[in-house]
Amino acid sequence: MHDPFEESLRDLLQSSALTHDDNAALGRVLKTANRQAGAGDLFALLGHWFEALMIGLNNGSPHIMPVSRRGALDSSADKAD
Repeated sequence: MHDPFEESLRDLLQSSALTHDDNAALGRVLKTANRQAGAGDLFALLGHWFEALMIGLNNGSPHIMPVSRRGALDSSADKAD
């Protein structure tokens, strides 16, 4: 299966291999991977938060219906006999 994230990290590691400083190359790859994974986790967290907010609004919306202060007896007094 083709993973563009893995390909970009592999290319970054191979391009850094020309300098033969393995520790620096590995550090750059891990820093990039950590940054990209962190951004993905942050967007996932925001998505779940938004979903929970929408579920809460959907479940709470029936409780926001207007309440009539007129009693049942008042409504029958307006009707014609």
